[in-house]
Amino acid sequence: MSRTGPGGLSPFERLRSRFEDQDLVCPKCGYDDADGRWLAATTGDQIQYRHLCPSCGHIRRRTFHLGGE
Repeated sequence: MSRTGPGGLSPFERLRSRFEDQDLVCPKCGYDDADGRWLAATTGDQIQYRHLCPSCGHIRRRTFHLGGE
């Protein structure tokens, strides 16, 4: 059973939403991807968020390791 917080979003969905609200300007070329999305993938022990700049093709990643110490 999945646990979700306010608004029915999981913690991972809320984090992706935060990236989409605050972090869509490319650090390489300065393009503001106002309609952009961060994609998420998981291997079970980590989750990786990724954004591809449509202007210059720069890929940004945010990786979080789950569990462990």
